[in-house]
Amino acid sequence: MDVLEKYKEAWDNQPENSNKVSKSEIYKMMKSKSSSIVKWIFIIGLFEFILIGSSFFFFDIEKSIKAYESIGLNKYFMHFNTIVGLSIILYFLYKFYVNFRSISTTENTKSLMNQILNTRKTVRNYVLINLSYLTIFYLIALVLMIKKQFADLSTIQTIGVAIASLIALAIMLAVIWLIYQLLYGILLNKLNKNYKDLAKLEE
Repeated sequence: MDVLEKYKEAWDNQPENSNKVSKSEIYKMMKSKSSSIVKWIFIIGLFEFILIGSSFFFFDIEKSIKAYESIGLNKYFMHFNTIVGLSIILYFLYKFYVNFRSISTTENTKSLMNQILNTRKTVRNYVLINLSYLTIFYLIALVLMIKKQFADLSTIQTIGVAIASLIALAIMLAVIWLIYQLLYGILLNKLNKNYKDLAKLEE
């Protein structure tokens, strides 16, 4: 029997006023825990933004530009890709912060449950959009690379390069997805548990 079930049994044997006080205490506890989880989601997103934004200090920009140009992409596309990638993270950082503020200021169980659902949806959209954008960029680069660097290959060889590249893409996406699961998945599972506890509280 979990904590909430024990509270429910106690409520059945308490006066109405005591019942309300107990529910209020549980709600405050769930609100505090949920707010803390969403704060950590925001902090992790902020760290990711800083890490990607500071990557220019650790990589040779000229070498990156040459690598882009070697597959038919110019340096402006590299800057565009970087700006779009950072903009996606920045937008979702804003959404994470809004979710944190909303959960911190909720005043009833139903509102808190809705905010938890909104937060889970925001994080899932963030992961999905990041993976989708990475896939689109990779496929564009792959097509241009095959046209420019492997134009002399036979059809079978070209298909082999394409298949190998797609396998590499699948592995890369799987690794990134696992990292996101490690970073955000654990927090979302805790948030989901809070949601279920709040649902029991409403029964």
